[in-house]
Amino acid sequence: LVMVSQMTATPPASAPATRWSRRKDVRPGEILEAALKLFVEKGFRATKMEDIAREAGVTKGTPYLYYENKEEIFKAVIREGMLTKFDELEGLSGQDEASAETRLRQVIYRWWESIGNTRLAGLSKLMIAEAANFPELASFYHAEVIVRCRNMVRHVLEEGVERGEFHILNMDHAVEIVIAPLLLAMVWKHSFHNFESAKFDMPAHLDNVLDILINGLKTR
Repeated sequence: LVMVSQMTATPPASAPATRWSRRKDVRPGEILEAALKLFVEKGFRATKMEDIAREAGVTKGTPYLYYENKEEIFKAVIREGMLTKFDELEGLSGQDEASAETRLRQVIYRWWESIGNTRLAGLSKLMIAEAANFPELASFYHAEVIVRCRNMVRHVLEEGVERGEFHILNMDHAVEIVIAPLLLAMVWKHSFHNFESAKFDMPAHLDNVLDILINGLKTR
């Protein structure tokens, strides 16, 4: 009996890890991925913490081990998803040998590839729709996403002015005009795009948008 007790009390060192221990390191990422999917599909208000847990395949209380509430999960989705993409986009401005036109095209194309053409684009539509209902989150999104987007585009345009490539009378207006087509495209993608009879050719659309913008920006 003693021998049996000792054998059952202490599992062998080589025993395989449980499913939960194997997933421990990746669980926060799965929670954020599930939350992003639900936020985009259902909206922020309609998404509940238990919905996020169910979508992530974890127990109802698991999200609370990592995030205090749904608002903190939303902020983490922004920080871990969208803001990391901005870091990569801002790195393009360090290419001193490239013209301002080339940099602007690179930023716009990469922006669409890494954000606009992904589920992250749905957050723009979500915040436009729910900003008035969740002012604290809207303020966070404005400071972390909108202001940073503006500064990134402004930096490229200002370099173009300094090099004599661009002629801009009002920089604030120019920044908004460059961003507007991308913002509309992201909102459209997660709304009326589903009802279009023909597939929208976004690369061709971006080409035309950039041709119009750059021709307007260039020094005569």
